[in-house]
Amino acid sequence: MHPSLLPMLEAQGFVANYQPQISKEEVFKIVGDYQGIIIRGKLKIDTFLLEKATSLQFIARAGAGLDQIDLAETSKRNIQLLNAPEGNRDAVGEHTVGMLLCLFNKLHLADRQVRSSKWDRESNRGLELYGKTVGIIGYGNMGKAFAQRLLGFACNVLAYDLDNEKIDNYFAKQSSLNQIFEEADILSLHIPLTPENKNIFDETFFTNFKKNIFLVNTARGELIEMQLLKKMILTGKLRGACLDVLENEKLGTLSPTQKEAFDFLASAENVLFTPHVAGWTVESYLRINEVLVEKISNLYL
Repeated sequence: MHPSLLPMLEAQGFVANYQPQISKEEVFKIVGDYQGIIIRGKLKIDTFLLEKATSLQFIARAGAGLDQIDLAETSKRNIQLLNAPEGNRDAVGEHTVGMLLCLFNKLHLADRQVRSSKWDRESNRGLELYGKTVGIIGYGNMGKAFAQRLLGFACNVLAYDLDNEKIDNYFAKQSSLNQIFEEADILSLHIPLTPENKNIFDETFFTNFKKNIFLVNTARGELIEMQLLKKMILTGKLRGACLDVLENEKLGTLSPTQKEAFDFLASAENVLFTPHVAGWTVESYLRINEVLVEKISNLYL
């Protein structure tokens, strides 16, 4: 956590015990003494832990995703869940645009070539984002921040969300999946991972698109299997992909099937990777604390 966390909490009257190196076993031993717990992304909040957290009133997630928390169990125990998508939505919006611009203009390839004394303008002729139709699936904090940043590119932005009330038709037009399938040049994913939607974007989903499209995933890698990404790149259904997240981000533990797909994607010039850092900026590091401390304080006002 950003070092501002403790002073912020103490200023609101909370007593905090910050242990960034604590093991899961050590958490089990002490968690019963705490009314609240603040986590990043590594600690899994499951039934076993919650049974020991007998005084727990809230769990605060320093980030947006809640997929490592047993939501049903926390609800059963009346434990408040807090997260901070407002803290890193601007970072995700900018990163998503940045990845697209890099891929479209082949910046990653051109930079390597010039560094190796190769000056080849024609092979680095790019595409323009201007005027493209962008389909956004998931129009919460992240999807809306991305749509907002597309205004200057005069894109036709189509948004689909299970909660249509989120879409105000200012930065994006409320759309059905069928309209996105029919019109999109680019698809950007901004939905949380749940047990129900793991690998939800399957081959049938992608073959529904009328055009061959570009994909951006800054949400969760488990939404799409790497083998499917490989197949869609090979068939040309995906003209390119910007991937900030992967099905398995512990690259040393890839299964043989995942490794084979990853090696292919890593060799493809129309695939761009970043290591799950879309929301990981200097500014968001601090802002996440500000959002969480405000939400924690509001629980007790």
